[in-house]
Amino acid sequence: MSFLTQLFATRQLRGLKILLASILTAAEMLGLVLFDTAVTPRGQKLDLDGYALVFEDNFDGDELDLSKWLHRYPGRVNAGYQSPEQVSVGGGLLRFKALYREDGPYGPGIYSGEIRTRREFVRGYFEVRCLCSEGGGLWSAFWMNSDGMASAELSDGGLGGAEIDIFEANNYNANIFNRNAVTHAVHVGGYGEGLRSENEGSFKVPKPYSQFNTYGMEWTENEYIFYINGVESLRTSFQKGVSRVPEYVILTLCLPVEFPEENAGVTTDFVVDYVKIYQKDAA
Repeated sequence: MSFLTQLFATRQLRGLKILLASILTAAEMLGLVLFDTAVTPRGQKLDLDGYALVFEDNFDGDELDLSKWLHRYPGRVNAGYQSPEQVSVGGGLLRFKALYREDGPYGPGIYSGEIRTRREFVRGYFEVRCLCSEGGGLWSAFWMNSDGMASAELSDGGLGGAEIDIFEANNYNANIFNRNAVTHAVHVGGYGEGLRSENEGSFKVPKPYSQFNTYGMEWTENEYIFYINGVESLRTSFQKGVSRVPEYVILTLCLPVEFPEENAGVTTDFVVDYVKIYQKDAA
């Protein structure tokens, strides 16, 4: 850089930086169009002006606070089992541990965990700071759901309830262009024939498996706005519009639909530093 300062004036250096940034952006967009590769979040910065903190868990104790959380769907899920035994709190962190257990409470198999908030929310900003799990066919997820996803009629194109995937870290086994990236998605219409999905693509994250990052979503009256480390990655109002009904927040170390025998030795952790929820007019 000192060499460049000898050749160019300050205003020229600014222009050079802008030019290089534009070239990199254009290259990413070309990769997205041709190969569906991950892109860098470049939207607006998160602004919580007017919001108040209404829910917070920093996991400071030595066990899960069951006044805030419920274990969700213990038992058989996909190719494995979910069990409260796989969820622990200690050292200021929430940990979901996935591993193969011969002595599991539901029989031998791959075990993981899932929790949801007791409270439900309509609109707000929802954020997690976490370290994503590595490999084994499992993946970390921070998402929302509602009773309205029980059927297409109740969901009503998303107005009566939607599944909002704030992030899923399901790219660990992807190519080098997508591996360090997460996805966002919105699903409406229930989980039968009426299911309609908008998969929003992959967005780059710095070292998601070895470095803590934040993932958030602002749910306004008109749209869902997704953020990675406080920078907007995308916004959508799929399909008829945003949900108008209460939704609960979920943390999951997701189990695969198939679990090959060669993965039986896999262990992987989804580690959460905090969950925070903000709403306007909270007072």
